[in-house]
Amino acid sequence: MIVEEIMNDEPYTLAPTNTVLEALKLMRERKVRHLPVIDNERHVLGVITERDIKEALPSSLKDEPNSPVFSAMVEEIMIKNPLVGHPLDFVEEVALTFYEAKIGCLPIVSGGKLVGIVTTTDLLYTYIELTGATEPGSKIEIRVSDTPGVLFEITKIFNLHHANVQSVLVYPDSENTQNKILSVRVKTLNPLAIIEDLRQEGFDVLWPNLPGVSL
Repeated sequence: MIVEEIMNDEPYTLAPTNTVLEALKLMRERKVRHLPVIDNERHVLGVITERDIKEALPSSLKDEPNSPVFSAMVEEIMIKNPLVGHPLDFVEEVALTFYEAKIGCLPIVSGGKLVGIVTTTDLLYTYIELTGATEPGSKIEIRVSDTPGVLFEITKIFNLHHANVQSVLVYPDSENTQNKILSVRVKTLNPLAIIEDLRQEGFDVLWPNLPGVSL
């Protein structure tokens, strides 16, 4: 999946000469926390966030909207020359940028001009969508050896039960580096027969593993 598929391609923006009060008002009216600051040709000059505004205000002035502080131009407190992304960047690469740079948004630029924005909320929503958690189904976690063909053997069992696979996540086994954990979402609300067959084939099903419930 690429950024173009998840970005907001109509982001609200500010000019560098807008005031801090105007920025705050726009954030509250549109319920956003990040605003790109651009010039007349949509070149990204900076980013201003709700956090930037809070940090710029002396604590004693936070409840005084008529304070001169709110009349300052956003270019005085914005983050200048921010990191930017491209519409064709992969989502996982952008997520890594968020993690490493500890940022909350990324203006998306093409041809030198702002074409969109991605926020942590967009990434979280995308993750939820990719896991299939928004659709009815069941999650099964299986510890497997890190060898070729394992996933094929598991999906054969799902196929026998006519269960569609909604998503598959693979992550390291913290107890043994030779293993992996498969987190599989299947389109069934009663996966007990599948789990029983997985165990009969020798797979180590970690979840569901409810105390007192015999499969």
